[in-house]
Amino acid sequence: MSQSPRAQQRQRPRWVQDYLSEEFPPVQPARTGWFIAAALLVAFGTTAFFLVLNGVLEQRGLALLDEPVRAWMVEHRTEGWTAAMILIAEISGPIGMPIVVAVFIVLWIWRSKHAWRVLVLSVAMLTGMSLALLIARLVGRERPPEEFMLIGVDPSFSFPSGHVLGVADFLIVGGYLVLSRGRGWVASLLLVLAAIVGVGLVALTRVYLGYHWVTDIAASLSLSLCVLGLAIALDTWRPLRHPPEASIADSLSSGANRV
Repeated sequence: MSQSPRAQQRQRPRWVQDYLSEEFPPVQPARTGWFIAAALLVAFGTTAFFLVLNGVLEQRGLALLDEPVRAWMVEHRTEGWTAAMILIAEISGPIGMPIVVAVFIVLWIWRSKHAWRVLVLSVAMLTGMSLALLIARLVGRERPPEEFMLIGVDPSFSFPSGHVLGVADFLIVGGYLVLSRGRGWVASLLLVLAAIVGVGLVALTRVYLGYHWVTDIAASLSLSLCVLGLAIALDTWRPLRHPPEASIADSLSSGANRV
């Protein structure tokens, strides 16, 4: 015999109730819509990724732009742009990015006193990085020529770009976790623009500085859609709790008064 949601709630550890579970949404069918959106994102991202991968392996499609774009970037380098690209690369690199993420997570937990969304973000970023490392080893694609790398030689594999995937997971999944709890349209628009600009700038630096091909970036963006879909599914599955009995009584009372 299945237990009621309230009975299941009472059996959960206190820390799950306090730091992980959230109240039931007012409209339960909305959860189904989020699951459908998550599945569509994973399907679209997976399809796009394998189309890019096939183009890289067969040297067709988007892969035909790799060399022309790299050459154009090298020809149009300037001192000002190079300095800006290096600064962005340092902030989004293996030293700067973990610091940014750690500070963000600490501030979020401190302000919200709740760990669920931070946990989802952390799982999403670890998943993305694991995928990047695994796929890079399996594909084994070489980076652009070393003489065009501006801040030291990187001998690791290039497909996909771990920098772009990490930043995309952080900004896109983080943006979803903020917007899904309700924000005004101005705040939502600013968050979306910030995510687009942030991911775009990091993607540009990886090609401009000579460390990645365009298809490496496209593969990372495709994988980030998969990670976003998985994050949405996990977040929608989150532990839920009913609002306090007093709140329910107040709602019923106010409803009766309106009638």
